[in-house]
Amino acid sequence: MKLSIIVPCYNSADTLGETLESLWEQAWPGEWEVIVADNGSTDSTKQVLETYVNRMSGLRMIDASGRRGPSYARNCGVKAALGEVVLFCDADDVPADGWAAAMAEALLTNDFVACRLDTELLNPAPVRASRGNTQAWGLQRFAFLPFGHAGAGTLGIKRFLHEAVGGFDESLPICEDVDYCMKVQQRGVGLQFVSSAVIHYRLRTTPQHVYRQASQYAKYEVYLYTKYAQAGSMSEMWRWRKYFQAWWLLLGRAPELLRSSTGKTLLLWRLGRLMGSLKGSIRFGGPPVMVE
Repeated sequence: MKLSIIVPCYNSADTLGETLESLWEQAWPGEWEVIVADNGSTDSTKQVLETYVNRMSGLRMIDASGRRGPSYARNCGVKAALGEVVLFCDADDVPADGWAAAMAEALLTNDFVACRLDTELLNPAPVRASRGNTQAWGLQRFAFLPFGHAGAGTLGIKRFLHEAVGGFDESLPICEDVDYCMKVQQRGVGLQFVSSAVIHYRLRTTPQHVYRQASQYAKYEVYLYTKYAQAGSMSEMWRWRKYFQAWWLLLGRAPELLRSSTGKTLLLWRLGRLMGSLKGSIRFGGPPVMVE
Protein backbone atom coordinates (compact mmCIF):
# COMPACT_ATOMS: atom_id res chain seq x y z
CA MET A 1 0.00 0.00 0.00
CA LYS A 2 1.53 3.31 -1.09
CA LEU A 3 0.91 6.30 1.17
CA SER A 4 0.60 9.92 0.00
CA ILE A 5 0.77 12.79 2.49
CA ILE A 6 -0.77 16.03 1.18
CA VAL A 7 0.38 19.35 2.69
CA PRO A 8 -1.54 22.38 1.36
CA CYS A 9 0.31 25.63 1.93
CA TYR A 10 0.08 29.35 1.33
CA ASN A 11 2.81 31.72 2.57
CA SER A 12 3.88 29.09 5.10
CA ALA A 13 7.61 29.83 5.25
CA ASP A 14 7.53 30.42 9.01
CA THR A 15 6.07 27.00 9.85
CA LEU A 16 6.58 24.66 6.88
CA GLY A 17 10.13 23.73 7.91
CA GLU A 18 8.93 22.42 11.25
CA THR A 19 6.19 20.42 9.53
CA LEU A 20 8.59 18.89 6.99
CA GLU A 21 11.17 18.13 9.68
CA SER A 22 8.57 16.10 11.53
CA LEU A 23 7.43 14.33 8.35
CA TRP A 24 11.05 13.48 7.52
CA GLU A 25 11.30 11.68 10.87
CA GLN A 26 8.15 9.61 10.29
CA ALA A 27 8.50 5.91 9.53
CA TRP A 28 6.35 3.67 7.33
CA PRO A 29 7.62 0.33 5.99
CA GLY A 30 5.86 0.70 2.65
CA GLU A 31 6.24 3.27 -0.12
CA TRP A 32 5.27 6.83 0.70
CA GLU A 33 5.50 10.36 -0.63
CA VAL A 34 4.95 13.92 0.60
CA ILE A 35 3.26 16.38 -1.76
CA VAL A 36 3.35 20.07 -0.86
CA ALA A 37 0.52 21.75 -2.77
CA ASP A 38 1.45 25.43 -3.03
CA ASN A 39 -1.60 27.68 -3.28
CA GLY A 40 0.32 30.63 -4.76
CA SER A 41 2.77 31.59 -2.01
CA THR A 42 4.60 34.90 -2.39
CA ASP A 43 6.98 34.49 0.56
CA SER A 44 9.99 32.17 0.85
CA THR A 45 7.93 28.95 1.07
CA LYS A 46 9.62 27.50 -2.03
CA GLN A 47 13.08 28.19 -0.63
CA VAL A 48 12.17 26.40 2.60
CA LEU A 49 10.96 23.41 0.60
CA GLU A 50 14.15 23.31 -1.47
CA THR A 51 16.23 22.74 1.65
CA TYR A 52 14.36 19.46 2.22
CA VAL A 53 14.08 18.12 -1.33
CA ASN A 54 17.49 16.42 -1.26
CA ARG A 55 16.95 15.10 2.28
CA MET A 56 13.49 13.59 1.81
CA SER A 57 12.98 11.05 -0.92
CA GLY A 58 9.49 11.31 -2.37
CA LEU A 59 9.08 14.99 -1.47
CA ARG A 60 7.77 17.24 -4.23
CA MET A 61 5.94 20.53 -4.64
CA ILE A 62 3.07 21.00 -7.08
CA ASP A 63 1.51 24.23 -8.32
CA ALA A 64 -1.95 24.56 -6.79
CA SER A 65 -2.40 28.28 -7.44
CA GLY A 66 -5.29 28.07 -9.90
CA ARG A 67 -7.82 28.94 -7.21
CA ARG A 68 -7.30 30.36 -3.73
CA GLY A 69 -8.15 28.11 -0.82
CA PRO A 70 -6.91 25.02 1.03
CA SER A 71 -9.66 22.83 -0.43
CA TYR A 72 -8.41 23.48 -3.96
CA ALA A 73 -4.82 22.80 -2.86
CA ARG A 74 -5.79 19.53 -1.16
CA ASN A 75 -7.75 18.38 -4.19
CA CYS A 76 -4.83 19.21 -6.47
CA GLY A 77 -2.55 17.25 -4.16
CA VAL A 78 -4.74 14.16 -4.36
CA LYS A 79 -4.90 14.40 -8.16
CA ALA A 80 -1.09 14.43 -8.27
CA ALA A 81 -0.70 11.66 -5.69
CA LEU A 82 0.44 8.16 -6.54
CA GLY A 83 -0.76 6.51 -3.34
CA GLU A 84 -3.79 4.37 -2.70
CA VAL A 85 -4.35 6.09 0.63
CA VAL A 86 -4.04 9.77 1.46
CA LEU A 87 -3.20 11.63 4.67
CA PHE A 88 -3.73 15.37 5.04
CA CYS A 89 -1.46 17.55 7.17
CA ASP A 90 -1.60 21.34 7.36
CA ALA A 91 1.58 23.36 6.83
CA ASP A 92 1.43 25.02 10.25
CA ASP A 93 0.95 21.81 12.25
CA VAL A 94 3.47 19.22 13.46
CA PRO A 95 2.82 15.46 13.32
CA ALA A 96 3.97 13.63 16.45
CA ASP A 97 6.28 10.63 16.29
CA GLY A 98 4.50 7.62 14.84
CA TRP A 99 1.64 9.64 13.35
CA ALA A 100 2.02 8.37 9.77
CA ALA A 101 2.46 4.73 10.79
CA ALA A 102 -0.57 4.78 13.10
CA MET A 103 -2.78 6.43 10.47
CA ALA A 104 -1.59 4.12 7.68
CA GLU A 105 -2.14 1.06 9.85
CA ALA A 106 -5.67 2.22 10.65
CA LEU A 107 -6.34 2.62 6.92
CA LEU A 108 -5.53 -1.03 6.35
CA THR A 109 -8.86 -1.91 7.92
CA ASN A 110 -10.82 1.34 7.58
CA ASP A 111 -11.59 3.66 4.65
CA PHE A 112 -11.81 6.95 6.56
CA VAL A 113 -9.89 7.92 9.72
CA ALA A 114 -8.98 10.91 11.88
CA CYS A 115 -6.21 11.43 14.42
CA ARG A 116 -6.06 13.12 17.80
CA LEU A 117 -5.25 16.83 18.22
CA ASP A 118 -2.83 18.21 20.78
CA THR A 119 -2.84 21.98 21.42
CA GLU A 120 -0.38 22.02 24.34
CA LEU A 121 2.93 22.04 22.44
CA LEU A 122 2.49 24.93 20.00
CA ASN A 123 0.13 27.37 21.73
CA PRO A 124 0.20 29.83 24.67
CA ALA A 125 -2.14 29.17 27.57
CA PRO A 126 -4.58 32.07 26.89
CA VAL A 127 -5.26 30.81 23.38
CA ARG A 128 -5.65 27.20 24.53
CA ALA A 129 -8.13 28.25 27.19
CA SER A 130 -10.33 30.01 24.65
CA ARG A 131 -10.68 26.91 22.48
CA GLY A 132 -10.89 23.97 24.89
CA ASN A 133 -9.67 20.46 24.08
CA THR A 134 -11.07 20.13 20.58
CA GLN A 135 -10.66 16.62 19.14
CA ALA A 136 -8.35 15.59 21.97
CA TRP A 137 -10.12 12.33 22.85
CA GLY A 138 -12.69 11.80 20.13
CA LEU A 139 -14.38 13.21 17.07
CA GLN A 140 -15.87 16.68 17.12
CA ARG A 141 -19.68 16.75 17.16
CA PHE A 142 -22.43 19.27 16.55
CA ALA A 143 -25.83 18.18 17.82
CA PHE A 144 -27.57 19.34 14.65
CA LEU A 145 -25.34 17.26 12.34
CA PRO A 146 -25.89 13.55 11.68
CA PHE A 147 -22.24 12.48 12.10
CA GLY A 148 -19.07 13.36 13.94
CA HIS A 149 -16.32 15.24 12.12
CA ALA A 150 -12.64 16.13 12.33
CA GLY A 151 -10.28 18.86 11.15
CA ALA A 152 -9.06 18.54 7.56
CA GLY A 153 -5.42 18.32 8.60
CA THR A 154 -6.15 15.29 10.75
CA LEU A 155 -7.88 13.12 8.14
CA GLY A 156 -6.81 10.01 6.27
CA ILE A 157 -8.83 8.41 3.48
CA LYS A 158 -8.73 5.82 0.74
CA ARG A 159 -8.18 7.67 -2.51
CA PHE A 160 -11.12 6.06 -4.31
CA LEU A 161 -13.47 7.39 -1.63
CA HIS A 162 -12.09 10.93 -1.84
CA GLU A 163 -12.70 10.84 -5.58
CA ALA A 164 -16.16 9.32 -5.16
CA VAL A 165 -17.40 12.33 -3.13
CA GLY A 166 -15.73 14.87 -5.41
CA GLY A 167 -13.08 15.91 -2.88
CA PHE A 168 -13.36 18.99 -0.69
CA ASP A 169 -15.90 21.65 -1.67
CA GLU A 170 -13.72 24.39 -3.13
CA SER A 171 -16.46 27.02 -2.77
CA LEU A 172 -16.27 26.89 1.05
CA PRO A 173 -13.59 29.10 2.65
CA ILE A 174 -13.95 27.35 6.00
CA CYS A 175 -15.82 24.37 7.50
CA GLU A 176 -15.01 22.50 4.29
CA ASP A 177 -13.68 19.68 6.47
CA VAL A 178 -17.02 19.30 8.27
CA ASP A 179 -18.82 19.25 4.94
CA TYR A 180 -16.34 16.65 3.63
CA CYS A 181 -16.89 14.41 6.66
CA MET A 182 -20.66 14.60 6.17
CA LYS A 183 -20.42 13.73 2.45
CA VAL A 184 -18.21 10.71 3.06
CA GLN A 185 -20.31 9.35 5.91
CA GLN A 186 -23.54 9.81 3.97
CA ARG A 187 -22.17 7.04 1.75
CA GLY A 188 -22.28 4.68 4.73
CA VAL A 189 -18.55 4.92 5.52
CA GLY A 190 -17.82 5.62 9.18
CA LEU A 191 -15.09 7.98 10.41
CA GLN A 192 -12.75 6.03 12.72
CA PHE A 193 -10.92 7.96 15.45
CA VAL A 194 -7.26 6.90 15.81
CA SER A 195 -6.18 7.90 19.32
CA SER A 196 -2.62 6.61 18.84
CA ALA A 197 -1.96 9.13 16.03
CA VAL A 198 -1.36 12.73 17.14
CA ILE A 199 -1.03 16.07 15.36
CA HIS A 200 0.32 19.06 17.28
CA TYR A 201 -2.13 21.75 16.22
CA ARG A 202 -1.28 25.46 15.94
CA LEU A 203 -4.08 27.83 16.89
CA ARG A 204 -4.46 31.45 15.79
CA THR A 205 -2.85 33.79 18.31
CA THR A 206 -3.25 37.45 17.24
CA PRO A 207 -6.47 39.19 18.31
CA GLN A 208 -7.58 39.85 14.72
CA HIS A 209 -6.95 36.24 13.69
CA VAL A 210 -8.76 34.84 16.74
CA TYR A 211 -11.80 37.02 16.06
CA ARG A 212 -11.82 36.40 12.30
CA GLN A 213 -11.53 32.62 12.61
CA ALA A 214 -14.29 32.47 15.22
CA SER A 215 -16.54 34.61 13.04
CA GLN A 216 -15.91 32.52 9.91
CA TYR A 217 -16.50 29.23 11.71
CA ALA A 218 -19.82 30.41 13.13
CA LYS A 219 -20.95 31.90 9.83
CA TYR A 220 -20.45 28.67 7.93
CA GLU A 221 -21.88 26.52 10.70
CA VAL A 222 -25.19 28.15 9.76
CA TYR A 223 -24.57 26.98 6.19
CA LEU A 224 -23.96 23.44 7.46
CA TYR A 225 -27.19 23.63 9.47
CA THR A 226 -29.19 24.56 6.37
CA LYS A 227 -27.58 21.72 4.39
CA TYR A 228 -27.40 18.86 6.89
CA ALA A 229 -29.60 19.56 9.94
CA GLN A 230 -31.35 16.42 11.09
CA ALA A 231 -35.12 16.18 11.23
CA GLY A 232 -36.20 16.86 14.78
CA SER A 233 -33.47 19.43 15.47
CA MET A 234 -34.43 22.19 17.85
CA SER A 235 -36.79 24.82 16.41
CA GLU A 236 -35.48 28.00 14.83
CA MET A 237 -37.24 30.04 17.53
CA TRP A 238 -35.35 28.09 20.20
CA ARG A 239 -32.08 28.79 18.44
CA TRP A 240 -32.75 32.52 18.25
CA ARG A 241 -33.59 32.54 21.94
CA LYS A 242 -30.33 30.75 22.74
CA TYR A 243 -28.47 33.26 20.56
CA PHE A 244 -29.78 36.30 22.45
CA GLN A 245 -29.15 34.56 25.77
CA ALA A 246 -25.52 34.04 24.69
CA TRP A 247 -25.17 37.77 24.01
CA TRP A 248 -26.63 38.60 27.43
CA LEU A 249 -24.28 36.20 29.20
CA LEU A 250 -21.21 37.45 27.31
CA LEU A 251 -21.95 41.10 28.01
CA GLY A 252 -22.44 40.26 31.67
CA ARG A 253 -19.04 38.53 31.83
CA ALA A 254 -17.17 41.11 29.75
CA PRO A 255 -15.79 43.19 32.68
CA GLU A 256 -14.43 40.04 34.32
CA LEU A 257 -12.95 38.68 31.07
CA LEU A 258 -11.17 41.96 30.31
CA ARG A 259 -9.03 41.60 33.44
CA SER A 260 -6.74 38.90 32.02
CA SER A 261 -5.11 37.94 28.72
CA THR A 262 -6.90 34.58 28.83
CA GLY A 263 -10.22 36.34 29.38
CA LYS A 264 -9.60 38.81 26.56
CA THR A 265 -8.86 36.00 24.13
CA LEU A 266 -12.00 34.14 25.22
CA LEU A 267 -14.04 37.34 24.85
CA LEU A 268 -12.75 37.87 21.31
CA TRP A 269 -13.47 34.25 20.38
CA ARG A 270 -17.04 34.34 21.69
CA LEU A 271 -17.73 37.78 20.26
CA GLY A 272 -16.49 36.58 16.88
CA ARG A 273 -18.76 33.55 17.05
CA LEU A 274 -21.81 35.62 17.91
CA MET A 275 -21.19 38.09 15.10
CA GLY A 276 -20.38 35.33 12.63
CA SER A 277 -23.52 33.40 13.49
CA LEU A 278 -25.63 36.49 12.79
CA LYS A 279 -23.87 37.05 9.45
CA GLY A 280 -24.46 33.42 8.56
CA SER A 281 -28.17 33.72 9.35
CA ILE A 282 -28.46 36.73 7.07
CA ARG A 283 -26.52 35.11 4.24
CA PHE A 284 -27.78 31.54 4.37
CA GLY A 285 -31.28 31.99 5.77
CA GLY A 286 -30.89 29.67 8.73
CA PRO A 287 -31.06 30.37 12.47
CA PRO A 288 -27.94 31.23 14.49
CA VAL A 289 -26.15 28.05 15.45
CA MET A 290 -24.92 28.13 19.04
CA VAL A 291 -22.99 24.89 19.11
CA GLU A 292 -24.36 22.76 21.95
